Amino acid sequence: MPAVVIVGAQWGDEGKGKATDLLGERVDYVVKPNGGNNAGHTVVVHGEKFELKLLPAGILSPRVTPVIGNGVVVNLEALFEEIAALSSRGVDTDRLRISANAHVVAPYHQTLDKVTERFLGKRAIGTTGRGIGPAYMDKVGRLGIRVQDLFDESILAQKVEGALRQKNELLVKLYNRRAVEVEEITETLLSYAERLRPMVVDTTELLNTALDRDEVVLMEGGQATYLDVDHGTYPFVTSSNPTAGGACVGAGIGPTRIDRVIGIVKAYTTRVGAGPFPTELFDKWGEFLQTTGHEVGVNTGRPRRCGWYDALMIRHAVRINGFTDIVLTKLDVLTGIAEVPICTGYEVDGVLHHEMPMTQTDVHHATPVYETLPGWDEDISTCRTLEELPENAQAYVRRLEELAGCRISAIGVGPDRDDTIAVHDLLPGASR
Repeated sequence: MPAVVIVGAQWGDEGKGKATDLLGERVDYVVKPNGGNNAGHTVVVHGEKFELKLLPAGILSPRVTPVIGNGVVVNLEALFEEIAALSSRGVDTDRLRISANAHVVAPYHQTLDKVTERFLGKRAIGTTGRGIGPAYMDKVGRLGIRVQDLFDESILAQKVEGALRQKNELLVKLYNRRAVEVEEITETLLSYAERLRPMVVDTTELLNTALDRDEVVLMEGGQATYLDVDHGTYPFVTSSNPTAGGACVGAGIGPTRIDRVIGIVKAYTTRVGAGPFPTELFDKWGEFLQTTGHEVGVNTGRPRRCGWYDALMIRHAVRINGFTDIVLTKLDVLTGIAEVPICTGYEVDGVLHHEMPMTQTDVHHATPVYETLPGWDEDISTCRTLEELPENAQAYVRRLEELAGCRISAIGVGPDRDDTIAVHDLLPGASR
């Protein structure tokens, strides 16, 4: 069985964790290929809520091997805090494997993230302040520290010294902060080495060998398509490639081994942080979606900005990622709305666009053009087939599918693992 990729199709928070957990009983490995502890998932299992930040959602499935890939930046303090929290609730975390090539988020990355964001003032991006961007900057600038470096004290000290040479100049002279001591950072990182050692492996070999044995490898993208540093609403993006192509790089799996790319799409649209958002609502319906959908960031605790479904975004995401299937989440949140708008176009300076505009300027100035479908009042949380949905809800799903140009294979009608309508098999040929 080839590899499968799960990708968020909007600005994140679409429910990727639930989708991964839903498939967890049928896969052997779940890989986090990018991002860090800035990308949270909320997963509800039998009424019990788990908030995952750095760990792959597959860690909640007893027979799955969860893997942190080489494309992730790992905050070691956050990692062990999350492991301890899950262990205290009876979750087995001993199966976790971490790539030796994953980069480490050092304390000075978090410091730089926060002071830089404050320095930007009105041009602030809205980062989580967890040091993700600065860690990726060091990775690309060849000043990064990898997990494997923690097992060689001499190499680690040299790398920390090299990384801090420039950063201390910035911290002291530009940001009026104290210099960071090389020894302090080195000792802090070394304190995690022995706890980390049993988890660290060559994950590229591990995953490709698993595929050779016809085992199922699922790659769970953090963040989402429009937070991709190349394809998102730049500069209001993350610092990695959370699109389907980035999953190959971040896990060390070749693209020819991927069989399915599953896009996770919320039945409306949300985002956290700054940046353009054409369908954003500032009225009672924005408040309705925020309240009814419990739209609060897992990592930040910030209320999410809410708006109607944007068909242009999803169709573009289908192209970028090559989706084979869509999982539509939170359809139940729309229950009780008499008429449900769908954005099918943008008007920019008098010109109507039916596809995503080429420039960020046009997206920023876009006025959404809507078509409206009749809503439904019936409780859909117990529906388990498409035919059980109210006719108007079925019509809404069919219209979204038509506009996306990609089949909708599963529909979320509630927060729990079992609150899902399976329309098509997401993993044909994979069974336990």
